[in-house]
Amino acid sequence: MEELNNKGQEEKLPEGNPPENIPPENVPPEGNLHGIKPRISPIAAAFIGLIGGFLLYQIVGGLLTLVIFNFDLKNASINAMRLMTMGGQILFILLPALILTKYIYEDVSTVLRIKLPNIKEILLFVAGIIILSFLLQNYLYIQNYYINEFSKYNQTIKALKTSLDSLNDLVEKTYGDLLAVHNPLDLVLVIAVVSIVPAICEETMFRGFIQRSFEFKLSPFLSAFITAVFFGLYHFNPYGLIPLIGLGFFFGYAGYKSGSILVPMFLHFLNNLSAVILYLVFGNDELISSTVVPQIDIRIPLFGLLAFALLFVGYINIVKNYYKKIKTT
Repeated sequence: MEELNNKGQEEKLPEGNPPENIPPENVPPEGNLHGIKPRISPIAAAFIGLIGGFLLYQIVGGLLTLVIFNFDLKNASINAMRLMTMGGQILFILLPALILTKYIYEDVSTVLRIKLPNIKEILLFVAGIIILSFLLQNYLYIQNYYINEFSKYNQTIKALKTSLDSLNDLVEKTYGDLLAVHNPLDLVLVIAVVSIVPAICEETMFRGFIQRSFEFKLSPFLSAFITAVFFGLYHFNPYGLIPLIGLGFFFGYAGYKSGSILVPMFLHFLNNLSAVILYLVFGNDELISSTVVPQIDIRIPLFGLLAFALLFVGYINIVKNYYKKIKTT
């Protein structure tokens, strides 16, 4: 993914002068933001999105949910909770992202990269998310294995693990309640609340408004990485933090290379849908699980991590060559 940092080597700006308040060397290489004059600093805009989205969704949305259910979430209807979760994402993540983009940049479709990708691009990045998923699953097993092992001999790590386990148990319980399926309506709501709505809302905010705001001043590589870190932290998933950052970074890379927000939205949807299927079939999702199967030789996931890492490097080269050919045709 280091290609993201090669500013100006692949794409060229259209002729003309860049916006007055954006230094020429900081204009994004694809030139999509040429001519747009933000009302405020793009970096400030990005952090307004990050902080505002967190406060609105996690704090305001949480309090509103408590009030609506009379502070008795244990006895609340699970379908009502699902609807509240979807409503909260739309109201407190998607809508603010669209309003901020319109107010600060005016050109919503350009800033958010709203365009239809071609089928080859979609298939190309779907292949990438499959490879990356196997890579991250192997990483996660290794991470949890060594956390368990080190906690046996180090009291500090043991105490940290105990705290992480408590937070992880809360995440797993919440996730399990949302994914409980007893009839076809439950299944439809589960897919909507876990796969469809988050893919649209979170990608519009993170890969859309926030990452694109960073791209006004920073390289695409750094913009995607910073956004991915906050994307991982946003999910409050202690054991899945690094895998979530990896996924977020790939979503950002896909959005940047394809020039379409619809690509990371689709990848996000596929990733979450696979998590739903995994949970319904096997009863857990590896990205939130801290369990380790003791009979598995640790050398197996270590070899898997190395193999899929090499495969992923080769895949990135394929992506680079694909877009290089497009540019020369």
